[in-house]
Amino acid sequence: LSRDMLFNSFSFIFIFLPITFGGMFYLARYSHKVAALWLAVASLIFYALWDVRFVLLLLASISFNYGAGYLMALRRTKAVSTKSILVGAVVSNLALLAYFKYTNFFISSVNDWFGLHISTLEIILPLGISFFTFTQIAFLVDVHRGIAKEFNFAHYLLFVTYFPHLIAGPVLHHKQMMPQFANSSTYKINSTNVTVGLTIFILGLAKKVLLADSLAEFPNPIFSSANLQNGPMFFEAWIGALSYTLQLYFDFSGYSDMAIGLSLMFNVRLPMNFNSPYKASSIIDFWRRWHITLSRFLRDYIYIPLGGNRKSETRTYSNLFFTFLIGGLWHGAGWTFIFWGFLHGAALVIHRAWQKLNFKLN
Repeated sequence: LSRDMLFNSFSFIFIFLPITFGGMFYLARYSHKVAALWLAVASLIFYALWDVRFVLLLLASISFNYGAGYLMALRRTKAVSTKSILVGAVVSNLALLAYFKYTNFFISSVNDWFGLHISTLEIILPLGISFFTFTQIAFLVDVHRGIAKEFNFAHYLLFVTYFPHLIAGPVLHHKQMMPQFANSSTYKINSTNVTVGLTIFILGLAKKVLLADSLAEFPNPIFSSANLQNGPMFFEAWIGALSYTLQLYFDFSGYSDMAIGLSLMFNVRLPMNFNSPYKASSIIDFWRRWHITLSRFLRDYIYIPLGGNRKSETRTYSNLFFTFLIGGLWHGAGWTFIFWGFLHGAALVIHRAWQKLNFKLN
């Protein structure tokens, strides 16, 4: 992948951002619709500069989901069930995600289990496919529930492609973004928002460049040495583990801050996605602080539809566990990610069981 459009790259900061910012607010003086379309096109260009091969796939996904949502909205006005459209559209989205992200993982796993030699496919993972797929699944469910009601295509295109969130989140909801794109004040330069947004962006940039990127030099050599005969010693192993932990922390925190700051400069508020998770007092508190929008998506669109905590205690435990297995698989196609989801699901089940036990003892 090209690194030219990372938020911390010179080409992004000194070329893409000023042109996009200036173009949007200049055009907004004449037409808010044209300004919104400008920002959507700029976001598509941002995506194309990463990998132009998948722009058509992104546009096809957007067109399909917009059409499915619009069709559901029409049927709702006639009091006709929209469930079949919802199921078909969600399955189509998941099938697309599964093909690109999990096909080779499935083939490799089958080969390992049964001693086969099925060739893997030459599949390149489209950038941000997990984010734009989950964002649009949430939109479809919200249309089915009667929550999402606006169908301005330019706004929907911008909602999905909006460059501050497209690559690394947060996972957005239609109801959070569409009113902002329709608000006339969004299309006027707000000096306070620009100042605050730029400050947040610079703080995130410092976390990313000064802390995360500096810490990144330590873990890889130490982890690589684990495969050698003389692997890392005790202190080296701890240095590798802790430096990777802090690198991941500051990379995610910095990128989340940069996304929020960039968006605020355009008068659009993104939901908080990171809130000092290492200050968490429990595993459930951790997931209220780490990748907050993904946690909410898993809760609202997997855990609660499965029954949440409205069924028996055993069913609640299984719902929790299954939700985080899905969360682990969402993070990556590999058994390590599934095991990671297994550990977090088990920890949440144990935490809930302990709370119930403590309640009964008291």
